[in-house]
This record gives sequence, C-alpha cells and structure tokens, in this order.
Amino acid sequence: MIKDDVIAIILGGGQGSRLYPLTAKRSKPAVPIAGKYRLVDIPLSNCINSDINRMFVLTQFNSASLNRHIKNTYNFSLFSKAFVDLLAAEQTISNKNWFQGTADAVRQSMHHFLHHDFKYVLILSGDQLYRMDFNHLIQRHEESGAKITIATLPVNAQDGVDFGILKTDGESMITSFVEKPNIDEIRKWNSEVSDNMKAEGRIYLASMGIYVFDRDVLIELMNDPSTNDFGKEIIPQSIGKRKVFSYQFEGYWTDIGNIRSFFEANLGLTDVIPNFNLFDNKKRIYTHARILPTSKISGTLINDSVIADGSIISAAKIERSVIGIRSRIGKGSTVSATYMMGNDYYQTLDEIAEKPGEILMGIGENCHIENAILDKNCRIGDNVTIIGGTHLADQENDLLVVSSGIVVVKKEVTIPHGFVIK
Repeated sequence: MIKDDVIAIILGGGQGSRLYPLTAKRSKPAVPIAGKYRLVDIPLSNCINSDINRMFVLTQFNSASLNRHIKNTYNFSLFSKAFVDLLAAEQTISNKNWFQGTADAVRQSMHHFLHHDFKYVLILSGDQLYRMDFNHLIQRHEESGAKITIATLPVNAQDGVDFGILKTDGESMITSFVEKPNIDEIRKWNSEVSDNMKAEGRIYLASMGIYVFDRDVLIELMNDPSTNDFGKEIIPQSIGKRKVFSYQFEGYWTDIGNIRSFFEANLGLTDVIPNFNLFDNKKRIYTHARILPTSKISGTLINDSVIADGSIISAAKIERSVIGIRSRIGKGSTVSATYMMGNDYYQTLDEIAEKPGEILMGIGENCHIENAILDKNCRIGDNVTIIGGTHLADQENDLLVVSSGIVVVKKEVTIPHGFVIK
C-alpha cells in the first residue's frame, strides 16, 4: 500500500522573517491560524487524511511552542507505527552548523530517516493552506516512472512572477525552470493545462514547494554538500538529468509567507462559501483537543465571522473577523476585518481582584479595531482605536508592527487606554 511506502518531511526550520512579529517568539509552523489551529496542523492533517502516518517536522528557530503542540496533539496508538517526530537542528561530531536551507535541513537529518523503510519521501512546506490527497500524488509519481515529482499550480501571468515557473512537455515531464520571471519573460513559459484553467488564463505552472523523491535519488542528492535548497538548487539542477514529473493541482492553495497573505487567508475563512472549507466530515483539520466551554456572546451583532471556543464577548459588533480561543471583547467595541488570536489561559476573578484597574486580557470597552492582527494574550485597554490601511506606512515600535497596511499587535503586549493609530 502506498501509505506504507512513504515518509513525510515537513520543512519548518526557517526563521520566518516575513511573518514577523508573529514569528518573534515561535517558529513559523507554530503560528496560530483560523482561531484554534497551528500552521503545522495543515500539512500534518493532509498526511493523516491520506493515511500517511510517519511524519517528521524539521525546525531550528523558537521551537519550544511547536514541540509542545506536537507532543500534546499527535499521539498515536502504541500498537501502530504512526508518529510525528520533531527534529531540531543539532550539532554532531561531524557537523556543527545550523540548517543552511531546505535541502541542508533534510541532509543533516538523513540519519534519522534512514532508520525507517520507505520507497518515497514526501517533502512539504510548513506554511501553506490547502488540502491535497497525497495518495493520488504518489500514485501519479509511480505511474509516470519519474524519479522526482513536483506539485504545480496553474497560475496567471500576474501571479506567476512571484513563483518558480516550470515548463512541461506533452507527458507532463518538466523540461525547464525559471525563478520568478518578469512579466515579459513569463509569456514564453506557458504549459499544457486543463480547459478550466485555460478559461481562467492560468496557463503557467508554479512550483508549490511540494515534492516526491524516490528514496535512492534523495540519498544520492543529499550526498552532495554543495546544494542547500530544493527550490533554488536541487530541482533546477535535476531537470534534464532525471525524469521530473509535474503533478498539476487545481484546488485551493495559498502560500502563507508574509503578513498580507496570512491575514487574507484567515479572513477568507469568514466567506459564506470559503475557498478553504473547515466544515468537512472526512478531510478534517486536526489540532490540540482543548477542553473549553462554549463561547458566551451578549448583545453583539455578528456578521460573516468565525468565533472559536471559550470566548466571552460583549462587543457591539463583530464583522468579517476571526476570533480565537478564550477571547474576551468588552462592551461597546467594534471589531472588523481582524484576526484576534485569543488567549492561552483565563484570568481568574481572584487575579483580577488582586490588581484593580489593571488592563485585562482581550479587548476592552468602546474600542474600534479594524484591519488588524492581535497576537496571543494581548491586553487592549478601553477606548482604543486601531484602524489599519494602506494610508499607514510600514513601521514598528514596542507595541506593534504595521506591515502592508495591517496593524499587528505583538504577543503579550499591553495597549494603554485611549491609544490611537489610524
């Protein structure tokens, strides 16, 4: 069976600087998404739903919270071979360097993988939002006779300039590759796609950063220490030397690589029919099973929003927003186009009584929050106005970061009463 022939490797070792400040205190795969999940839950859930149950997560920056999340979430039967192992960069007698890139991360960890029997290695990114049946991907890899398969997404010319673009022959074998071509250059890089994709003008194949390698090929490639990155070195250098197959994927996929894409991916979940459907009986997204009460909402007008478990809300209005676990929003406040990550714990009544006048966790009374991301455990005082938009220049201070017009309130900070940014 395919599932018994495959191990999966999720790459999460980068510093995640484009998602700063969300990655200031956590690794990129540990960033909360959709109010109750972590980014790493997406590729891991795709694997579990595809019956691929031997998974490694590679990381090296701020890995404590990710390690804790995986330990508390992915526990399998003692009588099965299933596991999720987190492998942080480690010094050894023969190597004292940190991961130098995606391929180097796999190279340094190969001695862990080779303890297991497998025919294929599935390599995934830890910062993408999508659903894919990896069994079909592996099956197409086998049928094609390829040594390497790359999942590709048909895109239009405007979007294509942000990706590595691949060109294929009539059998979907990749013949050439170009990294982020300009708008004039990309016109020469169209490939054969389905009629539906042609109708949408999506005739260029972008690499999704999802790869399948035959075991022997990966071992051979990892023996060359001069290559550190899959997308920039391993894949381009393999084209023409080995059979490299393009597996075209036409479903929803977004690369959550920066604050803008992260923000839009989360708010997209509030659409009436979202591109990424969390309400699926079979293709579930798994995460830590918290024992939380239902949310309590008093006198609030809610429109096109997602409210996670355990929240206490007395806001005037919430619209097109994602409200995370254990969130608290005070009376008279308006929250619009905002991702509020919520809190890791509740403040008890005794704790509140001990410090009268202290700003509580969550959003206070009579606030207006719009076009913002509020990281975990924030304390927003009363009468605070935070309105993001393109009118705001990119900036940073001790309390927040403005990136692409989105105001990101840093984790665990306190915003004083009456604070204004708009």
